[in-house]
Amino acid sequence: MFIVGLAWGTIAATAAVETSEVAKRLQEMPPAHPRLFLARGAEAGLNQQIAANAVMSQIKAELLRDADRELTSKPVERKLIGRRLLDKSRTALSRVLHLGLAWRLTGEKKYLERARAELVAVSRFSDWNPSHFLDVAEMTAAVGTGYDWLYADLDEPTRTLLRGAIVEKGLKASLKANSWTRSTNNWNQVCNGGMTVGSLAVAESEPALAAQLIARAINTVPLSMHEFVPDGAYPEGPGYWGYGTTYNVILISALQSTVGTDFGLSRQPGFLATADYYLHVTGPSGLYFNYSDCGRGGQGVAPAMFWFAAQRHEPYLLWNEWPKVDRKADRSGRSGRGGKDRTAPMLLLWMTPNQPTPTAPAALSWSAQGPNPVAFHRSSWNPDASYVAIKGGSPGLSHAHMDVGAFVMDADGLRWADDLGMQDYNSLESQGVKLWGKSQDSERWKIFRIGSSSHNVLMVDGQSQRVEADARIVLSKTGRTVVDTSAIYQGQLSQARRGVVLQTDRTVRVQDEFKTLGKTTTVRWAMVTHAEVKVEGPGRATLSQSGKKLGFRVLEPADAGLKVYQTDPPPSALDARNEGTRLIGFEVQVPAGQAQRLVVQLVPQSARESATAVVPLAEW
Repeated sequence: MFIVGLAWGTIAATAAVETSEVAKRLQEMPPAHPRLFLARGAEAGLNQQIAANAVMSQIKAELLRDADRELTSKPVERKLIGRRLLDKSRTALSRVLHLGLAWRLTGEKKYLERARAELVAVSRFSDWNPSHFLDVAEMTAAVGTGYDWLYADLDEPTRTLLRGAIVEKGLKASLKANSWTRSTNNWNQVCNGGMTVGSLAVAESEPALAAQLIARAINTVPLSMHEFVPDGAYPEGPGYWGYGTTYNVILISALQSTVGTDFGLSRQPGFLATADYYLHVTGPSGLYFNYSDCGRGGQGVAPAMFWFAAQRHEPYLLWNEWPKVDRKADRSGRSGRGGKDRTAPMLLLWMTPNQPTPTAPAALSWSAQGPNPVAFHRSSWNPDASYVAIKGGSPGLSHAHMDVGAFVMDADGLRWADDLGMQDYNSLESQGVKLWGKSQDSERWKIFRIGSSSHNVLMVDGQSQRVEADARIVLSKTGRTVVDTSAIYQGQLSQARRGVVLQTDRTVRVQDEFKTLGKTTTVRWAMVTHAEVKVEGPGRATLSQSGKKLGFRVLEPADAGLKVYQTDPPPSALDARNEGTRLIGFEVQVPAGQAQRLVVQLVPQSARESATAVVPLAEW
């Protein structure tokens, strides 16, 4: 067996880790529980660190408040939502982590007893829904961590129940439902992470099985980690970065904390660099560049980022995260930590003691190649900065939309050029939609939020982008990026390129250059926004939201007739509502075989627009 590495588009052969090597490491593992993430007896030292650190004290206080709220909740029941038990698995994991760590840090038995009740309840489920194995993975992570953390204070019948559930409903189930071991997406990271936690928890009673599954994880998770190559961008977008990468860190952290090595996983090419991707993918508005199946997000703390900052010894990586855990450092005026992550308790285990307050990152532009190339540009790291992000890639990637060439834009603390984001999977699957097909005529592309018509891209004669095609970033330097989208419009245009530039006056320019084929062609330029739109004449409009304004200028063709296209109600009863949104854009008819340039300038109210000549993309 071999594992991947080195550069995107290539596979480097590296000798696999043998099961016997893992078994030897397991024999040398500390015999006493707990040992996962926080070793036995380490509570006192952690409490001392917390007491000496104001931010860690805030985090602990919030952990205890969340744990207290769970004291009156009822254990989860085995109720599927559609084909998934995932909601229940995630709830169980959140409760076990919050209550379990609260117990270990305080010794208050109320937390022990409530965590025990949760673990007993889920261990008595008939199964953990192996037909959708993410559900099993997260439940195994929950019960494995709880079994380890609470072990010394559980009676033997409870230990036997929990251990049996981990082995039969988690680990052995993975021997049959294991297609995810060949996957390159988040399933590989999540499922291998969950199985590794479960295996390490029961290793002394199931040494052969544990060694087998841990070796499998070490040898197969690089298939998904290869997607970070070469620069760290995550092809499934920032939402799934939070999911897959966090479980990748859980897997590595679990190994490091128990057997003293991660077998080289953290050194996989592109992996440590991915923290820069997550830093830059969040705009000054606090919202993600939410391409693919991703919500606007961005507000919740990402515990994994604290692990990356500690591993790399680079505090700037926490520039976006720090205000969410240190209320005194909140630069945006938005108080609190935002959305809660079920793995939030890991903050106390992953952050560097005496973590310094981050300074602003040096880089204002960052770009990455890989399966789904992206680029981000901002005028500063202040909340009112101008920001533009753009992507290439392919609709055929995991969780992808027909959003190749899409961009978002922030200014004055607000998102102006937006994306509608993902639609809840069950809302579509429950209506019989075959959501995961990737052929050109798949039902997936008929969903408004997923297809071409709702994205900030060119649409040619009302047609969809080409699923099998791929777009590369062909130029990216400070403040500007060009993406070659020609293949995406194969059979529609003979060539196409899109560039974005963040100019020194903080305005953003979006420039498209394309050439038609052998017939007159209608091309639509459009942009999603939450702002109110007032069309003021040919090529000119003003966007307004939250008392602020943005100028919308079509520089070429200057006489473009602007339109506001409806996004809500959407075109089909299958589609989710898109309240408060609309598309602003225009259409051009281009004769056969003719080159055309479209140039749009977005002017923040606070910017001092300067006259800048339009320069061909070839001269950027």
